[in-house]
Amino acid sequence: MAVSWEESVTYSINTIYLLFSAYLVFLMQLGFAMLCAGSVRAKNAMNIMLTNVVDAVVGSISYYLFGFAFAFGAGSNSNPFIGTEFFGLKDIPSSSYDYSFFLYQWAFAIAVAGITSGSIAERTQFSAYLIFSFFLTGFVYPIVVHWIWSSSGWLSPSSSPLLFGSGAIDFAGSGVVHLVGGIAGLWGSLIEGPRVGRFDAFGKPVAMRGHNATLVVLGTFLLWFGWFGFNPGSFDKILVSYPKSSDQGNWTGVGRTAVTTTLAGSTAGIVTLFGRRLLVGHWDALDVCNGVLGGFVAITSGCSVVEPWAAIICGFVGAWVLIGLNILCLKLRFDDPLEATQLHGGCGAWGVIFTGLFAKEEFVIQVYNSGDSGISRPYGLLLGGGWGLLGAQVVEVLVILGWVSITMGPMFYMLHKLHLLRIPVEEEVAGLDISRHGGYAYNALQQEETGRRFYAEYVQNAS
Repeated sequence: MAVSWEESVTYSINTIYLLFSAYLVFLMQLGFAMLCAGSVRAKNAMNIMLTNVVDAVVGSISYYLFGFAFAFGAGSNSNPFIGTEFFGLKDIPSSSYDYSFFLYQWAFAIAVAGITSGSIAERTQFSAYLIFSFFLTGFVYPIVVHWIWSSSGWLSPSSSPLLFGSGAIDFAGSGVVHLVGGIAGLWGSLIEGPRVGRFDAFGKPVAMRGHNATLVVLGTFLLWFGWFGFNPGSFDKILVSYPKSSDQGNWTGVGRTAVTTTLAGSTAGIVTLFGRRLLVGHWDALDVCNGVLGGFVAITSGCSVVEPWAAIICGFVGAWVLIGLNILCLKLRFDDPLEATQLHGGCGAWGVIFTGLFAKEEFVIQVYNSGDSGISRPYGLLLGGGWGLLGAQVVEVLVILGWVSITMGPMFYMLHKLHLLRIPVEEEVAGLDISRHGGYAYNALQQEETGRRFYAEYVQNAS
């Protein structure tokens, strides 16, 4: 069917915007890689960078073959694994039959695997990364996407009928992306146990600080930059005109979403800076970086439907959620090298609940009803919007906790029983780079190791 020139221009602009946002979200993989590499010890830097590459390449295949169809497939009488162009794509609604939409959603999917990789860093066999990454991006995560982001999902705010008259609002994925990745990482870390030497004989934590603060800060800023594709980019169609208005459309929410994202992350960073200063007695750049990211994770759910002042509250509480969970994890002797469970899981859950408290009705109607007049929807409880939205948000958190637990928990346990999950103690002590990847990431460490071996052989021959 022929389309008008105006429709063609609109489609082109929307496509370019969505592709640009997908590129920004993919850039976050570089941010993850730098953050992870700087947060682990030097002897494991090569391993963690390789796992970040694996998350992307394995996630590409699994999401292409299975994940996209599970997430957005709508056909009830056809095989979701076999379709045209993409496997399963023939079952995707025509409005989503778009390569740019696939690319954007793929960039989200591989981010989930990256979150989980951080939780089990420095002690996991490489084969385990291949298995869980494929399973997570191809099946576990897409099911959650279908529930909440597909127009036919039972939790979707765009479905019919709406759960509690509202549906769960998770605009860019505090729950869909971050809580899923955080809970998967929780089970992986619990089943593996802490790293060798992380806790002493009395159960007290022993510091295992990352080897390169520069990489951590670089990774944080790359993630910050990428988040402007993650959150504002979730307006996949910016040129949508609202009825009875000449100056509003989806594009009006893009700037607001970028502002709320920035304010939440900045607030969380400041609160973490001073909060950790009171607790540990010094200013810590690494803590601030995690605080900033915790604020971003928390605001991701409601970034498009809250006022900027509410985003500051979101970041403030998110920082204390992160600080509190980190303290609790040390008391429970839970070891997550990148604090991914606490950051993405804890702050992600808070972000979903926050939306149910502070979402503004006008913005909810703008985002989910194209600004139609005469429509009433549940909105934030603390703004007088009733319990409908908050109820749906609580349901989202609970079903994600349950679904990821009953899928990823048994999978990690099976890998553990098959001796495919954790590396032997002696190899962990030596470092995964030298024991599993043929050498260290840094020449200086490689030369030092060579010198030690040469000296040991010299002493042995001399005796």
